Amino acid sequence: MASWFFIFGFVAAMDTIALCQNCTMMDTVCEFFLEVDHRLTMMRNGDLVYPKDGKIYKYDVIDTSNAIPVNVEDVITADGWENPRLTAAVNGKMPGPPIIVYEGQMVIVHVTNKLINEGLTIHWHGLFQKGTPWMDGVPFVTQCPILPGQTFTYRFKAEPKGTHWYHSHLGTQRTIGIFGPLIIRERKNYKEDDHIMFITDYNHDMDPLLSYIKDKYGLYQGRTPLIPSKSIDGTEFDKIQFHSGLINGRGRFYDPETGNHNGAPLEVFNVYQGLSYRFRVIGAGNMLAFRISVDQHSILLVASDGHDLEPIKVESFIINPGESFDFILVANQAVSNYWIRARTLEIDKNHRTEAILRYDGAPISEPTTSRKRCSAQRRCLVANCPYLFYPPSHYTDCLTFNDLNGAPWNKRPPRFDGLHFEEHFLNFGIHGNIPASVNGKVFKSPTVAALTQPKEGIFSCDETTCGEDRVCDCTHSIDITYGNVVQLVFTNMGLGKGMPHPIHLHGHAFYVMKMGYGKYDNITAKNIGENLDVNCRGNMNRDESYCNNATWSDLSWLQGNVPGLKVRRPPLKDTLIVPSGGYAVVRFRADNPGLWFMHCHMEVHNIEGMSLLLNESLPLVPTPPDGFPVCRNFS
Repeated sequence: MASWFFIFGFVAAMDTIALCQNCTMMDTVCEFFLEVDHRLTMMRNGDLVYPKDGKIYKYDVIDTSNAIPVNVEDVITADGWENPRLTAAVNGKMPGPPIIVYEGQMVIVHVTNKLINEGLTIHWHGLFQKGTPWMDGVPFVTQCPILPGQTFTYRFKAEPKGTHWYHSHLGTQRTIGIFGPLIIRERKNYKEDDHIMFITDYNHDMDPLLSYIKDKYGLYQGRTPLIPSKSIDGTEFDKIQFHSGLINGRGRFYDPETGNHNGAPLEVFNVYQGLSYRFRVIGAGNMLAFRISVDQHSILLVASDGHDLEPIKVESFIINPGESFDFILVANQAVSNYWIRARTLEIDKNHRTEAILRYDGAPISEPTTSRKRCSAQRRCLVANCPYLFYPPSHYTDCLTFNDLNGAPWNKRPPRFDGLHFEEHFLNFGIHGNIPASVNGKVFKSPTVAALTQPKEGIFSCDETTCGEDRVCDCTHSIDITYGNVVQLVFTNMGLGKGMPHPIHLHGHAFYVMKMGYGKYDNITAKNIGENLDVNCRGNMNRDESYCNNATWSDLSWLQGNVPGLKVRRPPLKDTLIVPSGGYAVVRFRADNPGLWFMHCHMEVHNIEGMSLLLNESLPLVPTPPDGFPVCRNFS
């Protein structure tokens, strides 16, 4: 590590540096320090606090009418549940502090692990890490975990521009609170001010690790098994218990029996009448998607996962774990307070959270506004639907992500080249006895930092134990050739078909060329069958096939000949929902040598094994810094 810090010191002496603050456009190097430790919710300096009427008070205050409330900025409130819950924090905050830099700057982040008994890594979600693949932050893939008490220095170039974020990539640490925003600005003056908005699902009875263990071995309420909730198309969600939603770490617990909430404080976004604001919304949750809307205001979507979209005005949009969306809000209503609403896609559940949009000059009080009532005369338009439509009685129209267009100035997608083209079918399955897997392969993590210790890693699966209608455990990887146009066909079909999966690819963004959805009942909007464009092969009964060796039903679609590809201005993404019973066709050029992780961003599914490695021209990977840590088994 000595030469690594020597290199840093040499660069630091030569360049303009910003330390622990937002960079200016003039800085060439920006340096930050992050400390990660455990904290408790609803505690301040050893004192318990409790919520009432949107404020919090010290535990021994009886008459709140004459008491001074505790500053909410000093407390990790979560949903205001009074029994403190173990959480984790970055620099004492949840979410962690923003890292805001400009495109092309060198970013240096010193991460110190002050957790008591856990390792740690930090992934820089949305960054390609060109030339620095060992800084991607995936444990036992690109680096060894940072052990308790250790500090690891990440160093990378700030690209591409856009709304990104950082989070732990070890176990269930992300949803226990180890995440924060990473915003890369263009080197220009912006017309709008920014608001950053993290959305997460939350359980105040058990931490994410216990939730995962109970999901694996059995989840009960008393002596009653927990019944999985469903979405409007009939798809079942995993049995992860939801208590509250959080926006920037704040929310309220709604009593499921009475519907009343506990009065916990909410996040407030302040605006001035007549001005426009860019909201950067990031899905950092464990499992559930949320539908986001703002009372009496339209939403102008302009970007997703940091990549520009052709602007489109919608009533609401759906965001899944791992995704981000930018929208422009024009503060063109009367000076007042307005609800920002987030609801899960579950039916027959009051699973929601709110924040407050407060105009300058409005009273410090809660909004009394109502959500738009969709009708035949005033239909609602929803973007990023995981299904094709809502029942007719909802008067709601769906836009799938493939319905959106990339911005005119985005680069064109790589075209089919018969000599330099490869296509891979990947089925993301989990249902019943099918564990979370890709093509029936449950991912087993290497025991070394595979990128920097490639001769010690095992990057193949034994096909005698894996197969067309079998499930196996192995370090699943596929080789892709440098310079090739890579087309991936994500499917959610066969015996393992289940809830939609948000699939995240490290090291690249991909063009969304086509999305194929299952069959739906025109009246109920229920999913009644799979899309038959894909042949699962294996068992002749499609519902019994594992879909581990899929191909196109029409073999003339091979070699890039898929009809209906969106070759003109397809949108760019790094995290995309794969619909139940359907598929997605994505494309990118293999121009970034590395060992790139690809996985479902639902934390439980990733832990269980719904992931794989893309081995992209490992011999071309640059040499890591001198003294880069190594790790291995000892026998």
